[in-house]
Amino acid sequence: MEIRKDLPAIFEEFSEARRNGFIAANDFKKQNKPMIGTFCTFMPQEIPLAMGAATVSLCATSDETISEAEKELPRNLCPLIKSSYGFGKTDKCPYFYFSDMIIGETTCDGKKKMFELMGEFKPVHIMQLPNNPTTKESFAMWKNEIIQLKEVMEEQFNTKINEEDIRKAINLKNRERQALKDFYSLGKLNPPALSGEDILKVLYGSTFKFDREANINDINALTEKVKAEYAAGKKLESKPRILITGCPIGGVTEKVVKAIEENGAQVVFFENCMGAKAIEDMVDESNPDVYEALAEKYLKIGCSCMSPNLNRAKMLNKAIDAYQVDAVVDVILQACHTYAIETVNIKKFVNGEKELPYISIETDYSTSDIGQLNTRMAAFIEML
Repeated sequence: MEIRKDLPAIFEEFSEARRNGFIAANDFKKQNKPMIGTFCTFMPQEIPLAMGAATVSLCATSDETISEAEKELPRNLCPLIKSSYGFGKTDKCPYFYFSDMIIGETTCDGKKKMFELMGEFKPVHIMQLPNNPTTKESFAMWKNEIIQLKEVMEEQFNTKINEEDIRKAINLKNRERQALKDFYSLGKLNPPALSGEDILKVLYGSTFKFDREANINDINALTEKVKAEYAAGKKLESKPRILITGCPIGGVTEKVVKAIEENGAQVVFFENCMGAKAIEDMVDESNPDVYEALAEKYLKIGCSCMSPNLNRAKMLNKAIDAYQVDAVVDVILQACHTYAIETVNIKKFVNGEKELPYISIETDYSTSDIGQLNTRMAAFIEML
């Protein structure tokens, strides 16, 4: 990325990263390197990275293939599951097509049963995620699952993954996390330096770049450019500051961000999987046991599949203060029961302990509710 480019052009480069996926994935595969498809931030990317593989998210965010998926899956299922399965089944996703192996995880009943069907046309390994992240037994189980993942990948690709390579991968991922964290921390600036849409373009688009070192350099260069332009006086108008939490956001669900920002507010922080949830905490590089270090980091992810899910509230508490948040928008995908039920506790926390306005939005991957979203967001923001 050339630092001479204007910011809008740079943001668009990240936005285009997923759409240009076929070329990027094809070029990577020509190097005879494995590509690993993932569906969740719980999957420790350091393991495949340690053997020189690329990792890429296969969570689809479009309703394009849902009708095809519904020939086998229930209609009243989460759109993320149906869309992801549909893109895999129809080979319309270049990343799925080029993935040599799929790593799933038991974050929800719908996904783990969907992985069974997916395993009929693609090699799939499912990591058994503990339900309670706080016990010694859960920690030992998850550490063992990470070791098992290493062993499965060694067998699948006829290779050896040694601990030194895992340490190098941990360092690489930590540096990438820090670059992304430095970037989205620009949301702390008040008045804002950039829109929530632009923040999301970078967070989402960076997951589809296979050259990790280049990606780190691109993100760091972008962060410095935004800081320089902000110092020179290029700032956005002060508006109510919104934190988005809840289900994964990206693709079609960016309609929520648009509805917020087109109706007079500003998204300054994304707590979702695509945002800070998986980035905020680093892997402890000083721990002599690499598997213990990985287990500790990944069990901290505050997903609603965990019970109790104490880490989500901890992150929200910290972010609301650090980003001077005026209100919280909770985005729930239809039929995502764990996040839907957890809205009760999140609303109590935001309204009660933080004394801030809160709204829960249930949506799917269609565009049919855009008008309703705009109406609700306009009324909510006007209240602020």
